[in-house]
Amino acid sequence: MSNNDIIVSLDIGTSKVRAIIGEVTNGTLNIIGVGSADSEGIRKGAIVDVDQTVQSIRSAVEHAERMVGIEITEVYVGISGSHIGLQSSRGVVTVSNEDREIGEEDIERVSKAAEVVALPPEREIIDVVAKQFVVDGLEGIQDPRGMIGSRLEVEATIVTGAKTAIHNLLRCVEKADLKVKELVLISLGAGQLALTKDERTMRTALIDIGAGQATISIFDSGNLAAVSTLPIGGEYVTNDIAYGLRTVTDQAEKVKLKYGCAMMADAAEDVVFKVNRIGSSIEKEYTQEDLAAIIEPRVQEIFQLIHQEIYRMGYRDVAGYVLSGGTVAMPGVLQVAQSELAAAVRLAVPDYIGVRDPAFTSGIGILYSVIRKNRGRGSVAPGKKPVNRPKSSPAPETTQKTGFLEKLKNMFSEFI
Repeated sequence: MSNNDIIVSLDIGTSKVRAIIGEVTNGTLNIIGVGSADSEGIRKGAIVDVDQTVQSIRSAVEHAERMVGIEITEVYVGISGSHIGLQSSRGVVTVSNEDREIGEEDIERVSKAAEVVALPPEREIIDVVAKQFVVDGLEGIQDPRGMIGSRLEVEATIVTGAKTAIHNLLRCVEKADLKVKELVLISLGAGQLALTKDERTMRTALIDIGAGQATISIFDSGNLAAVSTLPIGGEYVTNDIAYGLRTVTDQAEKVKLKYGCAMMADAAEDVVFKVNRIGSSIEKEYTQEDLAAIIEPRVQEIFQLIHQEIYRMGYRDVAGYVLSGGTVAMPGVLQVAQSELAAAVRLAVPDYIGVRDPAFTSGIGILYSVIRKNRGRGSVAPGKKPVNRPKSSPAPETTQKTGFLEKLKNMFSEFI
């Protein structure tokens, strides 16, 4: 396996932190390792405890390392949340090569030119996403590398975020002894993975429902047009179950995952389970129908709020909806969504062995976005020595925490 071809994504969610290892061979992505850990220190998609978040990241990464046998030191980190904003921009440069052939340097220069926008002091640019390039007035160009021209323009979407949220995220990853290779907007990566070319063109809403938040991404004319986040998700369903069954949240979550059904019509009366009620040592028996009677109204409300938010964003004529995220994997959610949204709805399930679950759409989408962005450059990390390397004799802790004395020792060992 060539080390140059190994990339790792880190998806830090409200309920789970997932590290996904991908191997890129001739532009094709293969998933070779997945690590996950319960997410601590995250509430509704925001970091509220740095130390707990760091520990969750370490656990997920170590899990992935054990699965594949490599040492992870660099990751592509997904970012999302209500603080994300989009704004249009335009950049113009003169082609620098004497033969007027457009190269990678010209594309980087025109992207930098598009970054020159007025921003409030509390906001920061995360990424510049090209909608189209224009070469000497010729529009609609997606990749101008190798073309001949004297003037290169780009119409781009500037992705911005709150400095506080960005720096707290970077801080947590770096404290986990990892280098952040790049921040990737989850909506963009998941959209490129989960939606077809026609869906991205014909105004489709990608709805990612996690534990603590639901992210709505509108794709129109082939590009990401709008993003919004609502503080609703699977945790709301769990809390309703805990309240309805008079039990603790942890047990309500287990019951939801094992017996949960979002439609009473599909629930079975003969499927029974027992839970310990708060303030009592006696277990009480419930049926799946009892559980569905609690879940269905909340799931209906979630999609009603999503529908209202899409209207508020100014998109009343959405062609279709695609669902992703761990919450939508529950039986019956798709049918409730089709009923409440009154449109064509489908689930986004990654087509990779071992990760065929809507919960992995975000993590794999990050990898997909990285490969797509670097396509045409020759490799994922051009001109740089790979650092996600196979484990050999040194232990991961030794390799990652090489101090000054150890460096001196290694230096003088050549003369011994």
